Amino acid sequence: MADNLSAYSSTNENDILADLVDSLAGSPNLEQLTRALLRLLGEITGLESTYLTQVDLDLGLQHVVFSHNTKAMVIPESLTVDWNDTLCKRALDEDCHYTDNVSKRWADSDAARDLGIETYVSVPIYIADRSLYGTLCAASAEPKKLSKEAHNALRLVAAMIAQFAERDRLLDELYKLNSDLSDMALTDSLTLLPNRRAFLIDLERLFAHARRIRSWVLVAFVDMDNFKMINDTYGHETGDVFLQQMSHRIKSKARAGDFLARLGGDEFVLAGEGPSLDVDGEKSLEAMRKRIFDATVAKIDLPDTVLDYLGASVGVVSLDPYTNDQNSALQAADKAMYQSKQNRLKHQK
Repeated sequence: MADNLSAYSSTNENDILADLVDSLAGSPNLEQLTRALLRLLGEITGLESTYLTQVDLDLGLQHVVFSHNTKAMVIPESLTVDWNDTLCKRALDEDCHYTDNVSKRWADSDAARDLGIETYVSVPIYIADRSLYGTLCAASAEPKKLSKEAHNALRLVAAMIAQFAERDRLLDELYKLNSDLSDMALTDSLTLLPNRRAFLIDLERLFAHARRIRSWVLVAFVDMDNFKMINDTYGHETGDVFLQQMSHRIKSKARAGDFLARLGGDEFVLAGEGPSLDVDGEKSLEAMRKRIFDATVAKIDLPDTVLDYLGASVGVVSLDPYTNDQNSALQAADKAMYQSKQNRLKHQK
């Protein structure tokens, strides 16, 4: 008791409070705050090692996240152990959060014996939903009594860390939610392809890239002929399945670097890099048109029917990136698709 009290009393209470304030004011994230507080706890408790752990109850693992070691005893960071075999788990189960006689109380603990732990204190950290986040721990090789002030300091620091951990968790959730919302804003909900907005963004990048490397830009416009008849005959749910299957078929024939999007309704667009501007782009144009058209000619398994689909109308253009942009590209590809549709109608008569 005297050893610990003298260690504590050697540090002026006002200085400790000032350090806590500095830690809070100057620590924008959990790591910086925790490292400052672990050093402070070492001074207050007089114990050799202070450390923060995180517990994964689903996997049954405990991870040492941050540690502060002052003497021979070293609790290594990134140490991962079986949660069920830890002193923290025993302390929690037995409601015994401090002992200066580990070798007798938990004599069968291999970890405590290997590390030479004799004095041990563990405070559980719970976040807002009362789920166990981890533990705040301190340990020494020698028996050491803890003062009331040291116990209070441990609980205070655990509460601070819990608040910052909860803040970080909420920030992570908000970041993920924002990312999900951004993805939704750029994704077609039916086919999960990029939507018109996303396509125009990517197409602008493609034009910029094509100007840098002096290449043609290939843009294809795809219209699913007779889609209204499919909807009217078999129902909108079947029509949705048809569009989903067609999106998969076209995507499977895209080259690496091509990007496919659904503009809406039964219209799709695909764009990609063409050959060098020094080379005639017509062959690449026709190759892309054939790949897409062939992908849409198939027997399509739909709910309650198999549809023998004769293919979509596909218009492909090869564009000079110096004289075109994404808007003129869509207009030109749409015009080429319309011409393809008219030619097919003529042949069908």
